[in-house]
Amino acid sequence: MYGDSATVRSILAELGDTWAVVGLSGNTARPAHGVAEVLQRYGKRIVPVHPKAETVHGERGYTSLSEIPFPVDVVDVFVNSDLAGQVADEAVAIGAQAVWFQLGVVDEAAYERTRAAGLRMVMDRCPAIEIPRLG
Repeated sequence: MYGDSATVRSILAELGDTWAVVGLSGNTARPAHGVAEVLQRYGKRIVPVHPKAETVHGERGYTSLSEIPFPVDVVDVFVNSDLAGQVADEAVAIGAQAVWFQLGVVDEAAYERTRAAGLRMVMDRCPAIEIPRLG
């Protein structure tokens, strides 16, 4: 498993509260929409990142991580595994503290690169499932 319980806990409880959600759009049927809502409910600021740059859950969207004009703590990735590695590399480039690949998003090489760059990383898990477990 990529992201032990201690790493999951540290990302959810110890890092800052700004989460860029890559793949988040106004489409309420997509999993990213519901997960972002849960993150907000638990006090996280979400930042939608999507080619359409839509405002979602009251937060302005951006077309890329590099466009966000303020620090991002965690990059939550809702894109296909084929694209996820590029997003992880962008997260490193913008100075994020952690990367979280959602359920079904797996790129072992990106995991290794991201960890080697000093970021915390979780892969193939969902923060909306994990955060309520913190208690």
